[in-house]
Amino acid sequence: MPKPDDRSDNVERIADAIQNTMANLRETRDFLKAHGEQMRPGDKAALEAKNERREAAIEGFHEEIQDESAFQRRT
Repeated sequence: MPKPDDRSDNVERIADAIQNTMANLRETRDFLKAHGEQMRPGDKAALEAKNERREAAIEGFHEEIQDESAFQRRT
């Protein structure tokens, strides 16, 4: 028998994921600012692309929080 879907802490877990992703984003920006000129162009571009994906993920996380909040209000 499958376990019931426990969504009670989803908003908290998503909020933690947002904070972690934002911290990684800031850390990478700081690293690029300090060392970007010394990096190989491909490595620098890879980090910049990763930060773009992080920004998109943060937007998605915000949408998930809205969905979870709406679900919790319905239950």
